[in-house]
Amino acid sequence: MQRNFVDAIPPLKLGRRLQEARKARGLTQKEVADTLGFARTTVTALEKGERRTRPDELIQMARLYGRPVGDFVGAKDPISDFTVQFRATVSNLDSQQAQDELRLAVETFQRLCEDYLKLEKLNEAPLSHSYPPQYSTDRTSPEVAAEDVASSERHRLALGDGPFLNLRETLENVVGLRVFSIELPSRVAGMFSYTEKLGGCIAVNSRHPQDRQRWSLAHEYGHFLTDRFRSEVSWLSGHGRSRSGERFADTFARCLLMPAAGLRRRFNELSRAASGKITAAEICQLAHHYFVSVEAMMWRLEELRLLPGGTWERLRDRGFKVREAQKQLGLSPHPRDERALPLRYQYLAALAYEQEKLTEGELARLLRIDRVGARWLIQELAHSLLLQDEGQVASFSIDLARSVSGADEPERRLPEEAGSFEGDRLHLAGNDFQKEP
Repeated sequence: MQRNFVDAIPPLKLGRRLQEARKARGLTQKEVADTLGFARTTVTALEKGERRTRPDELIQMARLYGRPVGDFVGAKDPISDFTVQFRATVSNLDSQQAQDELRLAVETFQRLCEDYLKLEKLNEAPLSHSYPPQYSTDRTSPEVAAEDVASSERHRLALGDGPFLNLRETLENVVGLRVFSIELPSRVAGMFSYTEKLGGCIAVNSRHPQDRQRWSLAHEYGHFLTDRFRSEVSWLSGHGRSRSGERFADTFARCLLMPAAGLRRRFNELSRAASGKITAAEICQLAHHYFVSVEAMMWRLEELRLLPGGTWERLRDRGFKVREAQKQLGLSPHPRDERALPLRYQYLAALAYEQEKLTEGELARLLRIDRVGARWLIQELAHSLLLQDEGQVASFSIDLARSVSGADEPERRLPEEAGSFEGDRLHLAGNDFQKEP
């Protein structure tokens, strides 16, 4: 890197970027000065653009802030700092460790969104949006509003009233959201943010089961539809959250994934086939059909008064083990989506690499894998799909002459099954589930 690389950017603009990065890292000017051996007045002068930053100073500060030097001196439109948007949530946590974990997750989320935008600009392929106007929920209860908004969105997206299995693909490719599945603190289900430059951005916790991730994605989509300009972190908690916005988002997720009309029809078909004796096995099959957890399905059926209240608790208290029941019923797990990054993101990276707009090292960094893994991924995408000018997908071929051979791609494992099944077969008789004799 040349010694005069900082001359490419005005000191005032560089100072603003340094300040944003420092705040995103949660550091004060004094902490930066003490860590790097600077005077505090030096940090202040650099951030105000009153003194030109030396290359060695920029390299040290970039390393401290966990960002590449190119983030500070490259061409880049200003983007609202996610850390500022999530500051209140972070500061409300009761331990420094929890604050640090969430702050790091927010930074990772923002960097992914920024890299997605960078790839779009490299390929001159902006993400097209199909955002509805924000829905108003002020005039009715959260539960009624959620049912109405979910019904409107299903109609707008032409989903009918059946299972919504391709949720992530629809939100990414039709609505135009940026969706990532990344490691978040274990208690965090998902997070949502919106900026003018990036649009709607959602992250769900990759540590959670697939049905939980789908639920979190639908939940965050509810926040986007009704309170777009308020960033949100959703935490795991019990059924029936008290805060109005969370009650809305949870109910919206149930209504979006399990629409009332279609679910009633399906349930009644199963009931007729079973001569009115709906067993736990049928509920497991119904949950699998809609790609939701058995617990979520039970709550929804109780909400629609197709099952009596308290059914799930009674079933659980009798020792019912969902995973073992699913195995005995031969319900194969849905294919696990291992993608941290949107498929469109990966194609854009592959296309930029093929057109020599990215080095192999830059490609690996953007894909969050090592260089060997990046080569394998490029080979997976080769002769597959390409984003056209309007964002549509067509066939393309990547020249892999410069790629090297390697070991076979590691086998992808399905999540381990756990639990045991007590063998209880339960049916609905009168107003409750009862054991069959």
